Formats: sequence, structure tokens, C-alpha cells
Amino acid sequence: MIKNKPIYILGIESSCDDTSAAVICNGKILSNVVANQEIHTKYGGVVPELASRAHQQNIVPVIQQAIQQANIDKKDLNAIAFTRGPGLMGSLLVGTSFAKSLSLALDIPLIAVNHMQGHVLAHFIEEENQQIPPFPFICLTISGGHTQIVKITNHFNMEVLGETLDDAVGEAFDKSAKILGLPYPGGPLIDKYAQLGNPKAFKFTKPRVNDLNFSFSGLKTGILYFIQKKVKENSNFIQENLNDICASIQHTIVEILFEKLKKTVQQTGIKHIAIAGGVSANSEIRKVLKGTEEKFGWKTYIPKFEYTTDNAAMIAIVGYLKYLENNFSEESTSATARLKVSEN
Repeated sequence: MIKNKPIYILGIESSCDDTSAAVICNGKILSNVVANQEIHTKYGGVVPELASRAHQQNIVPVIQQAIQQANIDKKDLNAIAFTRGPGLMGSLLVGTSFAKSLSLALDIPLIAVNHMQGHVLAHFIEEENQQIPPFPFICLTISGGHTQIVKITNHFNMEVLGETLDDAVGEAFDKSAKILGLPYPGGPLIDKYAQLGNPKAFKFTKPRVNDLNFSFSGLKTGILYFIQKKVKENSNFIQENLNDICASIQHTIVEILFEKLKKTVQQTGIKHIAIAGGVSANSEIRKVLKGTEEKFGWKTYIPKFEYTTDNAAMIAIVGYLKYLENNFSEESTSATARLKVSEN
């Protein structure tokens, strides 16, 4: 039986501004190394050209560290899994090229991974006290670039039931933070200040969107006009009300997400609900999701913090699941900036 012998997969993630490598053995993570790129902070967002250069500098030491921490030799590896897309093209190319070279040098299979599937399937990493969702389940995938409600029928059968028509929820958090003069990335700062504020202090209009889709651009504009008006009346408005403003913004965004989730459960009858992606690290989203277990009888699945933001552990688990199915990639496989969650 294949499961009895150790299968070591190296995962490589380079879709945006974090260079990451991880080693997994039969579903258990042995190492997960992430090198963050501080350089983007002063630009208020990710600069693609700088991101790909930083990946080139980071990729060798990060992979070396991951293999060392896993306490194995690179000759023990059974396959190399890498992020094929979606993401920034320059960044993806660094990881893709390196993965191809390494798989050729070690003469082991190459496994291309969809970054968005990685976020969802991070729930299948074997961890103590971590429950794995049964099929079918619903996953709310929320990040800087994506906001989607996905129905997961099996590991590689995913259907988007609803998604954002414009901006992603992570962008709404970051842009709102920018309006308030907070440094990039501002999403975690809104979460931090929101915990000290009154979520009902200010009311923002929620966009009306049909079906299970989302829209955040109108909300963002509404927040901008509200702040401009208030600052005109009182130049210290932001400083005097920062906690309440952040709490009100966060409350509105979380309400938008959960109204759609409730609608999804009503339509599908599926009550196993997971969250994934960088924004799922938000404390209010986690708290409200946990509360739905008692309130609506849902069963919820929340990943560990380190598996929410971009990391290679999630790429490695997808690589392992594909390895079990002999689902390997050709050396001719190319990186792609756009890739739907349903595409393998």
C-alpha cells in the first residue's frame, strides 16, 4: 500500500510577494519556510518587478532551509510541487523555472498546483486537533485577489457558486486602511483597531448584488466619501475615531460575507463550511464563523493561521494528493497569471 511508505513532496510557492518552500510526508508537514518581502511596504502595495527579483534572491536559501528543517536529503524527495498560477507572472516564473530544473536534476516527477486549490485543500493537512471537512463542503475563499464561494465535491472537483464582480475583500480592507492613512498591508491593522472600537458607530451602505456574488468597489467609494466629508468638518476625525471607524468597516464587510454564506447554505443544504485564504486570518470572521455552529447548526472548519496566507505547505498537500493519483505534469507546463479554481 502506497500510504505505508514515506512519500516526501517539496512544495514551492511564489505567486505574489512571499517566497515559500515546504516538505510534506504523507500528509504531515515537516517544514514550512516563508521569506516575506519587506520592500513593498514603502510603495503601499506589491511592485511586480521588485517581487520577482526578490524571489530570485530568496528561492535557493528558502528551499535549502525547508529540506534541512525536514531533516531529509534532497535525494529522498519523491516529487516537486509548484504554484503554476494564478498570480504575478514574473513571480510565478521564478518558482516554475526552479521547480522544473530541480525535478530534472533529481529525475523525479513535477506536479503543477493551482494556488486557489492550495488555499482550499490546506484543510487536508494532517494536524493534531484539526478536523478535516467531509465532502461535499462549502469553502469561502477570501484573499487580496479573490473572494469566492466554492462547492467542493472531491479534492479536485470544485465549482464556484459566487464570486466578486470587482474588488476582492482583501483589497477592500487594504484600500480602506489606505484611506485612513494606515501603512500597507492595512487589513491586519483594521482588524487590530476594530477590536477596540464600536462596530455600530458608523453605518456604511452594503452593495446589492444578485445571487451569491459580491461587490466591494461601491463600499470602498462610500468609505472614501464618508471620510472626506468628516475630515472636512473636523481635521482630527480619523485620529479621534480610528477604532470605531475600523470596527464599523470590518463589521460591514463581515456582514456582507456572511449574508451570502447563509444564502449558500439555504440553496445547497450543505452545512459543512470552511474558510481559506489570507483574509481568513481576520479575527472577526473567525469569531462569527464559530458562532454559526450554535446559531445555525453549521459545522465549521478554520485553518491554522500559518496556512491562511500564501505558503508552500498548501502547495505541498495538493502535490501529495495529486501524487497519490499519479497526476503529474509535463516539463512543458507553463506558468499562467490567470487560473480558475476549477482548473487543474
